[in-house]
Amino acid sequence: MKYFLPFLLLLTLHADAQIDPKTVTIARDSFGVPHIFAKTDPQVSYGLAWAHAEDDFKSLQMVALPSKGLMGRALGKDGVAGDYAFALFRCREITEEKWNTLSPAFLRLAEGYVQGINDYAKAHPEEVLVKQLFPMTLKEYIASSVLALTIFNGGDRALRSIFANNVNPLIDYDKMGSNAIAIHPSRTTTGEAFLAINAHQPNEGPEAFYEAHVNSEEGWNALGGLLAGGPCILHGVNENLGWAHTVNFCDRLDIYQLQMNPKKADQYMFDGVWTDLEKKKIKLHIKGVPIPVSRDLYWSKYGATMKNEQGTFAIRLGANMEIRVLEQWYTMNKAQNFTQFYKAISMQGLSMFNIMYADRNDTIFYINNALMPVRDPSPAYDWKKTLPGNTSKTLWTKFYGISELPQYVNPSSGFLFNTNHSSFYATAPENNLLASAFSPTSNWETNHNNRSKRFLELMPSAGKIDFDRFKRIKFDRQFPAVFEFPYSVDSLFVMNRANYPQYDTLLRNLQEWDRRGVPESKGAAAFLMVYEKVSKAMRGKDSRALTMAECEKLLQDIQVQMMKTYGSTDLALGDIQKLVRGDKEFPGPGLPDLLSPEWGVATANGKRKITGGDAYVALVRFPKQGLPIIETVNTYGASSKQGSPHFDDQVPLFLQQKTKTMTLDKAKVLATAKRIYHPGE
Repeated sequence: MKYFLPFLLLLTLHADAQIDPKTVTIARDSFGVPHIFAKTDPQVSYGLAWAHAEDDFKSLQMVALPSKGLMGRALGKDGVAGDYAFALFRCREITEEKWNTLSPAFLRLAEGYVQGINDYAKAHPEEVLVKQLFPMTLKEYIASSVLALTIFNGGDRALRSIFANNVNPLIDYDKMGSNAIAIHPSRTTTGEAFLAINAHQPNEGPEAFYEAHVNSEEGWNALGGLLAGGPCILHGVNENLGWAHTVNFCDRLDIYQLQMNPKKADQYMFDGVWTDLEKKKIKLHIKGVPIPVSRDLYWSKYGATMKNEQGTFAIRLGANMEIRVLEQWYTMNKAQNFTQFYKAISMQGLSMFNIMYADRNDTIFYINNALMPVRDPSPAYDWKKTLPGNTSKTLWTKFYGISELPQYVNPSSGFLFNTNHSSFYATAPENNLLASAFSPTSNWETNHNNRSKRFLELMPSAGKIDFDRFKRIKFDRQFPAVFEFPYSVDSLFVMNRANYPQYDTLLRNLQEWDRRGVPESKGAAAFLMVYEKVSKAMRGKDSRALTMAECEKLLQDIQVQMMKTYGSTDLALGDIQKLVRGDKEFPGPGLPDLLSPEWGVATANGKRKITGGDAYVALVRFPKQGLPIIETVNTYGASSKQGSPHFDDQVPLFLQQKTKTMTLDKAKVLATAKRIYHPGE
């Protein structure tokens, strides 16, 4: 009998994997957003994979390529780093080691998703980047998620610092930003909880949000955003509750310098004993290079290990020890109340991201979620810096439980918010947690930013707000009254223009600026140039104010650049910053660190192309009866394929900060759908 049940389970898994596409219905709404309906969760996940592939198969492949060492073959030298990182961080090995931690229910879901991708690839060979990628196996798919989370947790930055022979503390991350807001029903005019879901991500590629609605007869009905490779909604809303993510900047990763044996290569000291590094050789295949490149891979007790001119270094992070991230998101999707949701996040498969929550049952919640190491509190070790890799005292092996992390439930203020700032400023002052109550070795974020300060200016301290005001807060494009940058540029705004006649236009535009990041603003254009130059010049340096001499040099540099590039210094933001989609370009709003931000890169013609910012926005109301009321907008549209009517059809909405109405109501979706079909039709 003991052998019968496992055998039956295997049969079940096999049966679920063979999904008939005719059991899956995809309904495309007027904006091309897919709504996937089926009897079972695995069937729905199959349909989600197929729909996402129809709209952006390239991004799905980009996530999966390293699992077979094929990114170099697809992208050449630009891609081989992904193959190297996958092998270095032992993503395949950790997947094998932890495989039995995955539940049968999730494995069935993942099987459905993988079959959907494989079936699409088989049906569309002309879209396949590297034919050896398919068919993809279930373990390869899970292993690719391990790499993705390792990179999200800072693994890529750590690698770059080691390869560049520049091993520094990793606390000073580039902070692009995201927003999440939850308002308790006691603070709203309608008596409904409000939730703002607003991660700031790249506009294109595997890290761009894709919008979808999934609905099965097994109690799964959710709508929201997901990234390439997601078999479920990553942040969004179901019939009873919703959640949002923002990136948190607590210290989840450590770098160690190993003490190497001068007499014997590849040995390091650990607790007084010379210990051999684990070593193996891999072959990296690069597009256009006929002979594979050999590289040595090292592993120490601390984790992935590399050598550079400075010495030998190891990287250790919780994301590289866990494979249940997708399962946790799936469990969060299926939660029907706060108790179930909290149980889901208690899995701690998701090793990062703040989580903001609201539901129909009068609960709002926020947690600075992280797989946070329990570190030695001794002052002998500075966990912000590179650590000695010769002692078990720095080799942490445990993590804080979910209840030990900074979190809030229903503060009396009636609101919670996070804009990538400190979780100790998450609500009204009287309700905020104290940083001193938590381990200093975690290096929790302790500062405000411009978005958090501006939110507090806009959110009334008392009284109730309506949904329109809630939306205006989210879409606000104004800096706070006092800038909250690490490098103060206030001196620019008090310079006497009469003393600097050569910079009169620039100074006038800056000093008369209302601090709004709107396309028609000349002050915003000048400030964008200031922001770019200061952030680049001062990165990694201690916070301080710019001197008058530095301000004068800054104005000189900006004037030279603007005249060379544009022939004028009297330009509006929309003249130099563009939202580009295909062969269309639009005057671009937004500045970094606004509640509705944008950021970009310089193009060949000198203009700045917006590459990320506000991205996917979902604004949700939770009435006591009936389904949540949902409004959303994405930067471009549902499809990444030029020629599709949904390649850029949300751009007008996005630029005007308007939304489209979405619903979890299956009957309404089917009644108004523009196309209803089965995968492959």
